[in-house]
Amino acid sequence: MRDADRLESVAQKRLEAWRRSLVDSGRRIPLLDPADGGAGARLLILLETPGPGDDGDRMVSRDNPTGTARNLTRFLHEAAIARRDTILWNTVPWIVHEPGARNRPLRRGEIREGLTALPDFLALLPHLRVAVLAGRVAREAAPVLADCCPHAAVLTMPHPSPTIVCTSPEIARMIRNTLAQAAALLGAARS
Repeated sequence: MRDADRLESVAQKRLEAWRRSLVDSGRRIPLLDPADGGAGARLLILLETPGPGDDGDRMVSRDNPTGTARNLTRFLHEAAIARRDTILWNTVPWIVHEPGARNRPLRRGEIREGLTALPDFLALLPHLRVAVLAGRVAREAAPVLADCCPHAAVLTMPHPSPTIVCTSPEIARMIRNTLAQAAALLGAARS
């Protein structure tokens, strides 16, 4: 195994150990998508919270069978952002919904608690260059990102949920523009 591969493997294990520590504290935390960039990601898409649904082996993934995941996949593809460059995560990373319950708004205390967990997560992303905060709740993470990752550009966009995207053609345009800007920043960082 090459040294770079070994370092990447260690970084991935640290990321999973951090996620597991949240699970060990009694939280229901979805897995990170192994098809994404993981600890090597240069772009973080920060969403709000895992939606309601089966708690089985859930993952924060663009491959989930939801409208949000389909929209995000389409918008990232249109922006030509490589999957290996991305990691998807949530501001409040644990499942707040009771099994079988419908989606509900996050409580202020849940958001504050999620924001306090974010710095440890960000510390495990050494290659992060751009963070896209998707939605109202995720935008509250801007000061945390400024403190923890002053080298990373922070962009905001509407949440890619169908209930948001379908409200106006302007929403889709704003998401496309933000992700195009993220792609340009990633390209500039590579140069």
